[in-house]
Amino acid sequence: MSTGFDWDLTVVWAVIIAASVFVYVVLDGFDLGIGILFRRFPVGAERDTAMNSVAPVWDGNETWLVLGGGGLLAAFPLAYGLIFSALYAPIIALLLALVFRGVAFEFRWRDPAHRGFWDLAFSGGSLLAALAQGVVLGALLQGVAVQGRAYAGGWWDWLTPFSLLTGVSVAVAYCLLGATWLVMKTEGRLQQQARRLAWGLGAATLLAIVAVSAATPFLSGAYFDHWLKWPGLLYVAPVPVLVALTSLGFVRSLKAGHEVAPFVLTLAVFALCFVGLGISVFPYVVPGAVTIWDAATDRSSQVFMLWGTVIVLPMILGYTAWSYWVFRGKVDADGYHS
Repeated sequence: MSTGFDWDLTVVWAVIIAASVFVYVVLDGFDLGIGILFRRFPVGAERDTAMNSVAPVWDGNETWLVLGGGGLLAAFPLAYGLIFSALYAPIIALLLALVFRGVAFEFRWRDPAHRGFWDLAFSGGSLLAALAQGVVLGALLQGVAVQGRAYAGGWWDWLTPFSLLTGVSVAVAYCLLGATWLVMKTEGRLQQQARRLAWGLGAATLLAIVAVSAATPFLSGAYFDHWLKWPGLLYVAPVPVLVALTSLGFVRSLKAGHEVAPFVLTLAVFALCFVGLGISVFPYVVPGAVTIWDAATDRSSQVFMLWGTVIVLPMILGYTAWSYWVFRGKVDADGYHS
């Protein structure tokens, strides 16, 4: 039987991994969103400015994906094996899309003769990565077939109407993040176009949140109990209320012509959705099948890895914060920050 300390340490690791995934989503989300929107911008200064707005930070953003995935393998190896077995296809698609997007990002500047191809690759890789992330989320929420300690489902179990809904929803939300990032980081025609896009994308994101939220409780009795049964309803009600209030603030900030507030409020909506996701799945790491305690590695390994995390995590936070601080302000087509 686990001791109290074991219980706490397992939860600590769950929080570390969840926080790493969330930071990755919000940091890499806006540059994936810019990639998806990229071909909507005119060829020339607008596209160059959009890409330059993320050039100093995009590769560092993916550090958090490595931290989240590596932490899952080290702290919850059973969950890692089950998730990758069940979602091999969309995860491989995600990784290949990120690689292809990264290659396109670099070669766009070094191979101007084929810039049109690299622009298409950058946009397509970003779209595929966003869709794959959403599909992975939806497939996890709908449940993974587990028998004993092994995956018991089929190759295509991840592909359902719900996982496609979450895939499209994540891609739309990333586009909103990208548009509001450009509102904050650019000026002139590109900023005006990003602001116009933010209106439609904001409405589409809110609609996507409503659709996913309405469908999720009917995937599982546990989800239904968390969200729609009394007295649990009383405790979770603040989440949708706060989403509505934050969305109202977003609309007002766009009307007022604010530059920073739309991006910050979009991040707040992401954070609230992440809280809602946590409410739905906790204490499971593989929803409905494996809890964090079932999947956790032994206590000595958790303690050893925690010491490493205590040393490394502040470094990652430090250079991430420093890079964003150094490259704060507006950006232009030549990559200069003001």
